[in-house]
Amino acid sequence: MYEEKKFNLPELKGLSAKQIEAHLGLYAGYVKHTNLLMEQIRVLKDSDMENKAYVMAELRRRLGFEFDGMRMHEYYFSQFEGGAQAMEENGALSSLGKNRYGENGIMGHVKEVAGTRGIGWVVVYYDDVSKAVHTAFVGDHEFGQLAGLPVLLALDLWEHAFMVDYLPAQKKDYVDVFFDNLNWSVVEKRLADAAK
Repeated sequence: MYEEKKFNLPELKGLSAKQIEAHLGLYAGYVKHTNLLMEQIRVLKDSDMENKAYVMAELRRRLGFEFDGMRMHEYYFSQFEGGAQAMEENGALSSLGKNRYGENGIMGHVKEVAGTRGIGWVVVYYDDVSKAVHTAFVGDHEFGQLAGLPVLLALDLWEHAFMVDYLPAQKKDYVDVFFDNLNWSVVEKRLADAAK
């Protein structure tokens, strides 16, 4: 069973305590429902599976939504722990970003991808095979992830992440605030761990 993580979040510039509380509540729901689905699957598995195959299949499909929602929010919130810190100007992450996306680097590219119409996530991954970063717009967190690649950065663009403080038309302002509060050392550590 999974436990709801507690994040040591500082006061975040441009994101109110009310916004963060609502968002953390949504995360708690993902944890709760991941556990509920896993328990329901276990119970069904120990009973009459032949007659409940369709129920089991739907529970398994739903598990991806709840589990990925839980995990993506853990990536998201942990990026704010320790307070805002700039990216190392000549570090590995900065170099990979410039090699892949040009002078604007990862931040510029993520902001560009975040301008995609619709809800979802912008996720930056590291691919050890190509020794490169990849950025993807993931519409639903259980669909469109780049298989097997470790997540370096997760930017939640679902409206629940900003609607207390920003209107949908102000999504760009929320993205700017996200980067104002981002602790790049967390992202850089994820890269170091993935590149070992």
